[in-house]
Amino acid sequence: MKTMMRRLLGIGLAAFWLGSGAATPPPPLPAGTRPATTADHTQFAALKGPFKSGPEVTKACLSCHNQAAHQVMKSVHWTWEKINPATGKTLGKKFAANNFCGSPLSNEPRCTSCHAGYGWTDMNYDFTKQDNVDCLACHDNTGTYKKFGTDAGHPLYADREFEPMEGPPGKKAFKAPDLTRIAQHVGRPGRANCGACHFNGGGGDAVKHGDLDSSLIKPSRDLDVHMAKDGANMSCADCHTFNAHQPSGSRYAARARDPHGIDLPKDDHDRATCESCHGTAPHQAARLNNHVSKVACQTCHIPAFARGGIATKMMWDWSTAGRKDADGKPLFIKDEHGHLKYSAAKGDFKYAENVRPEYKWYNGVVHQITITDKIDDTRVLELNRVEGSASDPRARIWPFKVMHGKQPYDTVNKTLVVNHVFGNDDTALWKNYDYAKSIQAGMDYAGLPYSGKFGFIETRMNWFTTHMVAPKEKAVACQECHTRAGDGRLAAIRDIYVPGRDSNDWVDRLGTLAIIGAIGTGLVHGTVRLITRRREKQS
Repeated sequence: MKTMMRRLLGIGLAAFWLGSGAATPPPPLPAGTRPATTADHTQFAALKGPFKSGPEVTKACLSCHNQAAHQVMKSVHWTWEKINPATGKTLGKKFAANNFCGSPLSNEPRCTSCHAGYGWTDMNYDFTKQDNVDCLACHDNTGTYKKFGTDAGHPLYADREFEPMEGPPGKKAFKAPDLTRIAQHVGRPGRANCGACHFNGGGGDAVKHGDLDSSLIKPSRDLDVHMAKDGANMSCADCHTFNAHQPSGSRYAARARDPHGIDLPKDDHDRATCESCHGTAPHQAARLNNHVSKVACQTCHIPAFARGGIATKMMWDWSTAGRKDADGKPLFIKDEHGHLKYSAAKGDFKYAENVRPEYKWYNGVVHQITITDKIDDTRVLELNRVEGSASDPRARIWPFKVMHGKQPYDTVNKTLVVNHVFGNDDTALWKNYDYAKSIQAGMDYAGLPYSGKFGFIETRMNWFTTHMVAPKEKAVACQECHTRAGDGRLAAIRDIYVPGRDSNDWVDRLGTLAIIGAIGTGLVHGTVRLITRRREKQS
């Protein structure tokens, strides 16, 4: 079945336009790169170049793929908007609050380095201009294409020296990619293409997603049985299938269970669930299949996240930003592992590896806080509360990375704020280290009400743990949940009876009676058999 899926997904586009003359043999591609198209793009006249910009490449791509941009423009990768089907709430990066980088509003040139387009510098961005769709970010097969972090989604077009804000003092040399070579070597997206943004969310490798980082580009089987070369050797798009450039799977409305089951031969174009490949009764043992109705597959098969040797960020305290050293220079401090534990621009951080997830009931409904929602500042603010309970037939126990944060909010209006952090202007936090200026500038830019009074609120955010799937022999052992120890994995799940963990008088009595009954039945049966055999011998 997996072979069939790969063949279906790997079908490339036929060549529409062939150039004249003999083709030069293409340079070797990175090790492990799989052929992804049925066309040799080095022979396309439209791709001969030279190309001076990303939009020029896109224009050439669209001369054949004339519907591609229209399709991309309907995707969350382009709009950064997503309607939650359960709540009807408009979410996406432009609206949903988080406790990492905050809002892209007023910070577009920095944040949109992970947008699927070029040139989004402010709120006047033209979302209808096809040439601004970035084809290369997803389809580069050379491994050399990279957007520059501060250039609003563009790659470098000339070599540049740049001094990173949080790096060691001194400028670093950055090389511009060869757009012509890249345009001639495009194909199906691989793990590195997706990972360029999704591994580096929140500002760095493994920062945001504990189960997504660069270790998954070439993982061992123990790290991820699906992506490992000696495992299934799958790519992201094998599960997150695309239908007309629309990706399946969403953290804003992750599917709690998939009643559809195995997709093939009838495909629902949504394989971003375990059930779509493994079915609704995936185990040979009925005892294990009995867990499926209440326990998500990930709960047992992802024993820990951040297992690939790269630490993930577990705490971000914005309230401490702005400290300077004795010379009046912004302070940046690394821990013994080389992680930045304090940044004058961002505050305090904590990192961790091999983290056991936290477990919660989830029924498919996420209550996401947006930057305009009224909040309760008398308690810890849960930015994306997940709904579910033991009595909910739609719910299962899911694993989460729970991110702890402390971030600015309007103490009078009781809303989170837009914080203007990036830019060369005097109001940007990363220039002046003045929250009063940066928050006022951000709220003015967004056109949102602001009292002028701010404080910091403690927040929590739930991140679904669905990657870094271990092989079955490394799955969570039964006794890690079915235990009376206080540190059992399901210690926080208290609304369901867990055998081996919980004690109930009636259940215990019934169990005792059942055991006594079984023993008694065995003794009676054995006694009867013994008497019967003796009588048979006597006769």
